[in-house]
Amino acid sequence: MTGVEVDQIQLNFSPAGLAVINGVIGLMMFGVALDMKLGDFKKILVKPKAPLIGLGAQFLLLPALTWCLTMALDLQPSIALGMILVAACPGGNLSNLMTYLAGGNTAVSVTMTAISTIAAVVMTPLNLSLWGGLNPTTAPILTAVSLDPIDVFTTVFLILGVPMSLGLFVGHRWPRLVERIRKPFKIATVVIFVGVVAAALGANWTYFVHAVGLVMLVVALHNALAITVGYTAGRVAGLSRYDTRAVAIEVGIQNSALGLVLVFSFFDGLGGMAIVTAWWGVWHIISGLTLAAVWGRRPVNSGALGADAVTEAG
Repeated sequence: MTGVEVDQIQLNFSPAGLAVINGVIGLMMFGVALDMKLGDFKKILVKPKAPLIGLGAQFLLLPALTWCLTMALDLQPSIALGMILVAACPGGNLSNLMTYLAGGNTAVSVTMTAISTIAAVVMTPLNLSLWGGLNPTTAPILTAVSLDPIDVFTTVFLILGVPMSLGLFVGHRWPRLVERIRKPFKIATVVIFVGVVAAALGANWTYFVHAVGLVMLVVALHNALAITVGYTAGRVAGLSRYDTRAVAIEVGIQNSALGLVLVFSFFDGLGGMAIVTAWWGVWHIISGLTLAAVWGRRPVNSGALGADAVTEAG
């Protein structure tokens, strides 16, 4: 299958299917908010360094370096724009579990997920428009669909902002109920989402098989870049390895579910974008769990105050 054909593919995804995935993502964000407390946001005021470094890597460094990567590689425009879209998305909620398994600072991870999700309402459409427009091969796609950042802002706000606000309210108003339901609720929504994505891939399996070889390599490289950006930013900024692990995983685990919604809402399921975004959702779980397994066997001192104070075992 040639590059032109990949760019011309439009994956099959019905309006009803899009409504389902929108609803599932909303439920997932509601579940994330059930884990949050207003006190989590106050932590940034008390100890802001690690979350702020992570957010800078998430929304500034990663999109910029992704643009550099798309300029350096000879990629089909739709694949390149899919990479830029993924880089513009906030951290995914699976990062919190993976940070815990990796022996990183889970509090930093949860705080970054919360703040990045809120910031994504503005930063996702901004980064997509900015970096997509600066790449001469992807800019025509944005022009062809007449992408309006305000429309993207509205969509992201409805999918992320509203459910998180409701989750925060419910968690504050009925804390005992939330304590009983939050874990099974989150597990159920993740399982449902995986089922929806699997159904979408099944309906477009022929396209996926033809394009996945190149996409697998591109996504693996891009994901390695994201993890490296997060880890390097943390170490250069003088964070402990305990905090740096959280930042690296948070930057490496993107909310690809949001990316899929944007692909089908604004780009009519454009093949390269959809396949990159869908495969990222699979690959970052594999890479994240692998990294967590390696780091989990090398514990770090959670009480360390700086990079030089950290000792590793094994």
